Amino acid sequence: MKISTKGRYALRLMLDLAQNDPYDYVTLKEVSKRQNISVKYLEQIVSPLARQGLLLSARGPKGGYRLAHEPSEYNVGDILRSIEDSLAPVSCLENKPNVCPRSGDCPVIGFWEGLDKAINGYVNSYTLKDLLKHE
Repeated sequence: MKISTKGRYALRLMLDLAQNDPYDYVTLKEVSKRQNISVKYLEQIVSPLARQGLLLSARGPKGGYRLAHEPSEYNVGDILRSIEDSLAPVSCLENKPNVCPRSGDCPVIGFWEGLDKAINGYVNSYTLKDLLKHE
């Protein structure tokens, strides 16, 4: 499992919004300047975050994006999964239940399930608020 650039930038975007006016709408141009990420790339990232209910958007002169909840209510796993779809270390664990025809006979399925549990447990254990404390 490797986190894509979009996943990393999504986390940076969410942290930026949490740091800078978490209750006010911020334009992507402002985030772009602070994070050195192009507005075009940010536009691709905000759509899935807004669809998942992680961001609110507003149009107009005072429009932009803002967090939909308190920073303490966002875990890193939810942010990454909204962009990455899955954090599973192997493809057979991407679906629940596991539909792999070999899953019943696989000698390493327990290992992969344990790794999947460890990954998700770790990313779910950090919130945006936790990450803000570490800056």
